[in-house]
Parts: sequence; C-alpha cells; structure tokens
Amino acid sequence: MITKIPLFSILALLVAACVTVNVYFPVAAVEEAANKFVGQVYQKSTPAPDHEPVPIPDDDIWESKSPTSGIPLQLVNVFISPAYAQINIDISSPRIQILRDNMVARHQMLKHGYDIGAIGITNDGLVVLRDSNEVSFKNLPKIKRWIEEENQERLNLYKEIALANAHPEWEIDIRTTFISRWIELAELGWWYQDIKGQWQRKE
Repeated sequence: MITKIPLFSILALLVAACVTVNVYFPVAAVEEAANKFVGQVYQKSTPAPDHEPVPIPDDDIWESKSPTSGIPLQLVNVFISPAYAQINIDISSPRIQILRDNMVARHQMLKHGYDIGAIGITNDGLVVLRDSNEVSFKNLPKIKRWIEEENQERLNLYKEIALANAHPEWEIDIRTTFISRWIELAELGWWYQDIKGQWQRKE
C-alpha cells in the first residue's frame, strides 16, 4: 500500500533542508574570496578558475520518483536554490580591509625575500625565514618582525572572515582554503613546503 505524504509535510521537509544547506561550508565561494584576497596581497589580478565548469546534466537526470514528484519545480526552487545561488563571502568588513592593507604594504618588504629564497611559505600557510644566510645580520631583527606580524595577521584574517559572515565555526575551513591559495598563487621561483614539510621551489 502506497502512503501519500501530505503537501504541508513535504514543504516542511524542504524548509528544513534549506536551513541545513545554509549552514554547509560554501567551499566554492570561499575559494573565490581567497583568490581575490591573496591576489590583492600579491598584487596580481584574480586568476581564472583552474578547472572546467561542471557540465549541466541532461534533463532526464532530474526526473525524480521521490515524494516531491508532482510539486511544481518552481516551488522546490523557492526553498532550495537560493541557499546556493545567494552565497557571497564578505571580505570587505573594516577589520578585514585593515588586515588586507597591512598585508599589501608588508608584501612590498617581504617580496624580495621570497624572490631570493630567504623567505618561504610553510604547509600551514604561514611565512618563515627559510635561509638566514641570504639576509644581512643588521636587517635580521626587522625581517623577523615582519614575518611575525604577517603570520599573526593571517591568523587574525581567518577569524575575521568567519565572524564577518556570522559563522565563527568556519574559521578552520577558511584557513585551510587560504593555505592552498597562498601557495597556488605564489610566483615562480618562490619556495614552499609540500604536505610532508619538504621545501620545493615553485616551477
């Protein structure tokens, strides 16, 4: 015997599903925001996506035999689609802008260190003095201070982005996303650590 599910019950389930979707970590949106932010710090244009768009399936794939059959698709979209379509990660709060401006200015001082291999990017997305032999002794304290400030502000950045978007629980995921962007958008010749902590020169 087939039990018919009342329409209001189906709608309630859709509303619940919408709420659940909204709390999912928006990977693509954060990647886009990270690309933009890191590109600004490195002073390069935001790169094009490094993958092809996901092809749109044939219409028959969407033919469903679920309990939602018979409900107008427009009605389903009211509850589900906006959760994905309207995601826009805010990286423009005053605190984030201050961090960005600080990093942009500091990058001008750190860039030569990246270029000569004195400074490298760790596999947790931080900056480290990789080869102190490339730095004059008198400048060493100043460079170490820049590195310390940079690392602290990167950590502050992830927290501020999470707070600006009203999801403090996203902080770790945001940091993970930014780690890959600091390395991926680095210039050729810069040094970075691979997942095992081994130093590699970007080629």
